Amino acid sequence: MPGNPRNGRPYRRLVAALKARGLPCWICGHAINPRLDAWHRLSFTLDHIQPLSLGGDLLDPANARPAHRACNSGRGNRTRPPRSQQRTSKRW
Repeated sequence: MPGNPRNGRPYRRLVAALKARGLPCWICGHAINPRLDAWHRLSFTLDHIQPLSLGGDLLDPANARPAHRACNSGRGNRTRPPRSQQRTSKRW
């Protein structure tokens, strides 16, 4: 019985390579602190542009982007990042 593919060596290599590049979160644009605990809401996670549930490839580097845990969770399995709430210039 095969195990979880996210625990495999190829996936861990992809995560390590992307994390080493030090890129900002592709959803919100803010920096990601690589020293945060893995379960911290602003820690590094690998996000897939094409969600795995919609046929995205787990190990394709072109499908992988860095994201904060909270941003990645908030995006869910949508193919686009959620729109940020923009404030109006005046109070109505």
